[in-house]
Amino acid sequence: MDGSVPQASTWLAAAQRVVIFTGAGVSAESGVPTFRGPGGLWKTFRPEQLATPEAFARDPRLVWEWYGWRRGLLAACRPNLAHVAIARWLLVREGVTLVTQNVDDLHERGAAEAALGLAREGRLPSGIVGGAGDEDEARLLEVRAAADRVAPIRLHGSIFHVRCTRCGIRVPHQGRIDASSEATLPRCASCGGLLRPDVVWFGEALPQGALGAAFGAAAAAEVCLVVGTAGAVHPAAALVDETRGAGGRVIVVDPGETAYDDVADVRLWGTAGEVVPGLLRGA
Repeated sequence: MDGSVPQASTWLAAAQRVVIFTGAGVSAESGVPTFRGPGGLWKTFRPEQLATPEAFARDPRLVWEWYGWRRGLLAACRPNLAHVAIARWLLVREGVTLVTQNVDDLHERGAAEAALGLAREGRLPSGIVGGAGDEDEARLLEVRAAADRVAPIRLHGSIFHVRCTRCGIRVPHQGRIDASSEATLPRCASCGGLLRPDVVWFGEALPQGALGAAFGAAAAAEVCLVVGTAGAVHPAAALVDETRGAGGRVIVVDPGETAYDDVADVRLWGTAGEVVPGLLRGA
């Protein structure tokens, strides 16, 4: 059913355990392209032709060139009001888990912005970091630690992380991609193996650790807040069913139709940036 922001805010404020589940729609207002549909071509390729293990085995230079281009596009994007509002809420609340299908880093950057804002207001939760030292440096460490504390569970990985194809190590990777030849592609510092983007490609299973953590949190949640996902990608889409099956409420925020509309206890029509800040401010 449709519902109001005050009702949804009341449920969120009263809940001891909440899951926030986000998809591409939460980043749309930041200008992040979806790479799907008529405008989804890069050169002459579609994502389905590049984001596969087979494509990487066949031509890792081409695949890394595409991901390098995508990283450049994301670097020009900024967290929007929804990213920051979600992060602020996580920073001042207990019992909230953020789960995302997105591979961008806007939730993390939004968390850094939110933590800095709370620190300036004197509202950043204490006890996140300790120790003496330069006041500015200590505050910076506090902000970074706070942002790390509310990092999302990533169901589809991150475009800014890599995984070694030889030893399997996973590490952050923000550096420039030199795809001029296969010899210049990112290599593992531990074993020298070829690195690949640490994202879930077509035909690959979701990481079991992330999937288990997300579904466990959803099953325990009293409220699942769904923001910017149509519910078309499985098994991630079944996350909402876990909360519903355990008797929890579902709140859906999206400007278009979703697979969750018929089961939502409150359906809020609008973009993430329009709806989420006011929704969480009241909670």
